[in-house]
Amino acid sequence: MSKRIIENPNQCPLTFTMNAIGNKWKPIIIHTLGEETMRYGKIHFMIPSISNKILSEQLKELEADGILIRKKYAETPPKVEYNLSQKGLELLPILQSLGEWGLKYTEINQENGCKNNQ
Repeated sequence: MSKRIIENPNQCPLTFTMNAIGNKWKPIIIHTLGEETMRYGKIHFMIPSISNKILSEQLKELEADGILIRKKYAETPPKVEYNLSQKGLELLPILQSLGEWGLKYTEINQENGCKNNQ
């Protein structure tokens, strides 16, 4: 395999990708949403270990990056739903592959980690 010189990492597609999904919570949120539409409360229910502050921040960042769609309904009390955009849906098989790689090389018990909701 040949080595590549990366003169400007900010112009690297891998840097772009990791900036969009490369933290602890974003891949989990994307995986949790999958092909469903969910309200904030259900997302938080599905990921109970994330704080409200962090979940809110991550959802805003994913929306700003075009990975998820936030739909706000004009009603009282306010109703907001989240679902993955086409860009986000294209990440699902990639995240599945990353999860399979992690399962292969760790001692993590899948029953205690993230599960497919299918």
